[in-house]
Amino acid sequence: MNIIISELNKDDRKQWEQLYYQYADFYNMPMDRKILDTIWAWIFDQHNPFFALIAKNDKGDLVGFMHCREMPSPLRGSVVGFLDDLYIIPKYRGTGCVQKMYQSLNIFGKNKGWAFIRWITAEDNYKARSSYDKIAKKTHWQTYQMTVE
Repeated sequence: MNIIISELNKDDRKQWEQLYYQYADFYNMPMDRKILDTIWAWIFDQHNPFFALIAKNDKGDLVGFMHCREMPSPLRGSVVGFLDDLYIIPKYRGTGCVQKMYQSLNIFGKNKGWAFIRWITAEDNYKARSSYDKIAKKTHWQTYQMTVE
C-alpha cells in the first residue's frame, strides 16, 4: 500500500471536509459550514501559523490528515510545534500510515525550526498511545482546561 504525505492543497477541500466530519463525529463534536470555513481559512492564511498535512492512497483518495501550528515557547525564546488534530480513516489504521504521517511531521517541524512537537490525547486512547509511545516521549505534564465565562 503506497501512501503519499503532502501539505493540504486547495483542490482537496471536498475530501478534507468529508474526513473532518468523520473526525468530529469520532469526538462527538458538532460540525457545520462555518467551522469548516474557519479552519480552511486558517490553513491557507499566510499570516496564520496553522498547517495541514494529508495522506493519500495510490488512487489519490485522502485517507488521513494532521493539523498543526506554531506555538511560542517563552522559556526557550522560540517557537515549537503543536499537533492539534490527527485522523486516519479506520481502514488505514494499522497499515503504517500514521507512522508515515509522523515522519513527515518531523521533517515539516525540522524545516520550520521547531525544537519539538507536542500533542495531547485522551487518557483512555490506548491504541493511539501505544503508537505514540514508539515515536515520542510522554511528558509529566497534566493538562487542564478552564472555561472562559
